[in-house]
Amino acid sequence: MKILALEFSSDRRSVAVVANGQLCAQAHEARARESHALALVNEALRTASLEREQINRLAIGLGPGSYTGIRAAIALAQGWQLARDTAAIGVSSVECLAGQAHAEKMFGRVSMVIDAQRNEFYLARYEIAAAGWRELEPLRLASMDETRAIVKTDGFVIGPEVTRWFPAAHVLFPDASVLGRLAAARTSFLPADKLEPIYLRETDFVKAAPPRIIPAV
Repeated sequence: MKILALEFSSDRRSVAVVANGQLCAQAHEARARESHALALVNEALRTASLEREQINRLAIGLGPGSYTGIRAAIALAQGWQLARDTAAIGVSSVECLAGQAHAEKMFGRVSMVIDAQRNEFYLARYEIAAAGWRELEPLRLASMDETRAIVKTDGFVIGPEVTRWFPAAHVLFPDASVLGRLAAARTSFLPADKLEPIYLRETDFVKAAPPRIIPAV
């Protein structure tokens, strides 16, 4: 199985090609723009010596993180599926971070911390061991003070740009190479139009009222 993985949930966007569970190619761009997404895809496919038609599955990082980036990845997957009928799977960014922490041998309790704006964080906690990892506390929103108190008890604190708030933490960005390998071990692929970003807040907007019809005078 050949998987194209897209991880756009942070400022460090990445694309990877994974074939039969092995990484074939990857491409990264820091401070990426939406217009460069296809260029990253083309670079990864070119490095892997594959054509688009040879991709069997798509793996998309669903966040939480940059809503714009995640939506861009989902939109790309939806367009790809319309053209080639390729099924997709979504994986949370904290699962990617858990996989990366495991690869870095950060064994013990690990807090995944992602900026949620408004002086809040997306927070999840895992136990990482040589044999794998397990979730200790599911992903949720936490205040600055609550997050600061929790991370003091864990061996590692990781996340994108996390040293801005926690100087002793380790900066890790969710990476498409890990995303692709996680997807290769799963079977729950689905149509790309079923993918949704992970966003724990209720939407802020209010639907506009229907337009008023003002009679002519």
